[in-house]
Amino acid sequence: MDHFHERFGELHAEDVPLTAIAEAVGTPVYVYAEATIVRHFRVFRQALEAAGIDRPLVAYAVKANPNLSVLAALAREGAGADVVSEGELHRALAAGVPPGRILFSGVGKTQAEMAAALQAGILQINVESEEELAELSQVATALGRRAPVALRVNPDVDARTNPKIATGRGEAKFGIPRDRILAAWAQAEALPSLAPTGLAVHVGSQLTDLAPFAAAIRVMGELLAALRSAGHAVRRVDLGGGLGIPYDPSLPAPPTPADYARLVAQATAGWGVELAFEPGRLVVGNAGVLLSRVVRVKRGATRTFVVLDAAMNDLIRPTLYGVFHHIRAVRPRPGVVNATFVGPVCETGDTFAEDRATTPLEPGDLVALMTAGAYGATMASTYNSRPLVPEVLVRGDRWALVRPRLTPAELAAHERLAPWLAEAP
Repeated sequence: MDHFHERFGELHAEDVPLTAIAEAVGTPVYVYAEATIVRHFRVFRQALEAAGIDRPLVAYAVKANPNLSVLAALAREGAGADVVSEGELHRALAAGVPPGRILFSGVGKTQAEMAAALQAGILQINVESEEELAELSQVATALGRRAPVALRVNPDVDARTNPKIATGRGEAKFGIPRDRILAAWAQAEALPSLAPTGLAVHVGSQLTDLAPFAAAIRVMGELLAALRSAGHAVRRVDLGGGLGIPYDPSLPAPPTPADYARLVAQATAGWGVELAFEPGRLVVGNAGVLLSRVVRVKRGATRTFVVLDAAMNDLIRPTLYGVFHHIRAVRPRPGVVNATFVGPVCETGDTFAEDRATTPLEPGDLVALMTAGAYGATMASTYNSRPLVPEVLVRGDRWALVRPRLTPAELAAHERLAPWLAEAP
């Protein structure tokens, strides 16, 4: 569910017409509905609680959408944060997420990032290799801190999702192979300044089948039992995120949070641990659209192109992953035509949809690329020297520009001429 609805023949974000935002801010622009963000977070947390999971830690995956206003809205709901960089850690703290609800994941944490996490006093560092354990021990010892550690398990589970966002296969860079977890735990206990407290797993993103979750949880249960049999105390298990959302309205809906919660509750019964979760896309994906204006309609040799002012640098998912985004006209006209939606970037890959059925469109019309709240603005670039897209947050009949558009001059101001080029020739 989202809060983008057609009223009086025009698409609105909550109670705000998208045309009003486009006229005030310009296009392209990302628009987020706060009501959707809050609702999806609540639905996920309440599903876990209704299934009998006591006080779950729902740590929002900041990488999905790190906008400070999005994070602040979630922090007010009691969300934790799953971060993968010092920058994301800084954002989570600045938005009001308590350090005791922050998890730090990622295979390439630098010593500076480890130090920042320890100094902030976060809940848990998810360690992804034996080498990282040794390095974290050194950093923690130098700071006089004790590092709370969870071992991220590579369960060798096929997530059945896009290969570029599958993270649980045996050949993936993520986590410690499950057959080395007992030895890694013993290593963590032996190293100074480390406090091993739990296990973590994440098999991939945009999963539309519960079977990979079930397989991963089964591996975690086996490891939990083996660790306890060896005399180790395990207090927390982080089950990651990855539950998929609907992008293409013509496809069957993915499993619901309630479906997932029932699976988790049954599979973890009797574990006696705190459970943590890392939803990202599930919370913010359907809460955002990329609003764009039609530059022109171009008749090619074999197809009609609708050229938008948004491009692959603004929303790279279709180019990078070959995925579907529903495209809606803000003021639809009667009739149906087929068109290929493209952007102005000088690459053929700058394509959002091919031969898509759509309402007739004309230059100046507005369209919304739906389900763009996750991995949209956060993955944008300045390719072709195009300024980063602004972001707007809507609540009811109010809206705010929460990230302004940079001008070309502001982009260039971040660069410096080499001294020998700044001199007069």
